[in-house]
Amino acid sequence: MKRILTGDRTTGKLHLGHYVGSLQNRVKLQETYDTFIILADIQALTTHFESPEKVRQGIYDVAIDNLAAGLDPEKATLFQQSRVGAIAELTIFYSMLVTVNVLRHNPTIKTEAKQYGYDDLTYGFLGYPVSQTADITFCGADLVPVGEDQLPHIELTRKIVRRFNQLYGEQAGLVEPSPLLSETSRLVGLDGNSKMGKSLGNAIYLSDAADEVKAKVRAAVTDPARIMLKDIGHPEICTVARYHEVFNKGESEDIASRCRKAEIGCAACKNRLAEVLNQVLEPIRDRRAFYEARPEHVREIIETGTERAEKIGNETVRRVRDAMHLSL
Repeated sequence: MKRILTGDRTTGKLHLGHYVGSLQNRVKLQETYDTFIILADIQALTTHFESPEKVRQGIYDVAIDNLAAGLDPEKATLFQQSRVGAIAELTIFYSMLVTVNVLRHNPTIKTEAKQYGYDDLTYGFLGYPVSQTADITFCGADLVPVGEDQLPHIELTRKIVRRFNQLYGEQAGLVEPSPLLSETSRLVGLDGNSKMGKSLGNAIYLSDAADEVKAKVRAAVTDPARIMLKDIGHPEICTVARYHEVFNKGESEDIASRCRKAEIGCAACKNRLAEVLNQVLEPIRDRRAFYEARPEHVREIIETGTERAEKIGNETVRRVRDAMHLSL
């Protein structure tokens, strides 16, 4: 089986944006690929280094969200990034092959630095694409599922692998990975923001109770020009309509048509969306409740996955050190 590497920063519970963008696809991919799920606590520290306790709790939250979404620990390997020594060692080796200018001009780094309000970047933040290269190559991942915004990182990984092989030969067995581009577009936030984000207060979480989902949908942004039921709607600019297109494909066109004719109001439209979202989330909530009641079992899943990752990583580092003539 070909191998996939994907995962999440451990900065808190995951939301519907994560589910649409990656989680539901992971559940499908685990049936045909050797799937590695990274609990990226080192990467989380690049923006949360002053809140390590939050990152630690995030390891469990993210693991449980993946399991609740349908990841099978017998098929997928969930592992803690900071406990795989090979990742740290490879990061150091790879950092010799990348210039600071290349990292500074990475468009994703620029976007995220602006998002977090960083004027002066830490070494860890600036260099995390190099760490991501180590994440991907320590286990020989063939494919990396990504959105379009992450393509620059994958291209940098490919360049680093090519550069390494040019300098030291291919006996290290480093795999040049390919991106597996997500077919799903990014889910907008409830406030109409182009991104649903943990820090933006515009997300529905996989762990939200049914009443929370209803309340959040009720407060979602709709067509600002539609004030009364008799006013015709413009679903093409309505956040709720876009959610119907993603989660309620069978009814979305009819709802949009009725909206344009003022045959359905925003309240009814939102109520129907809340029903649909709760249907999607109900089995996820059930699985989450199972794992939340068994924290020791979750810890064992992470431990087992991390042990497997460490074993594979140690072998990769051995080959890399041999290729670089660093083994005595």
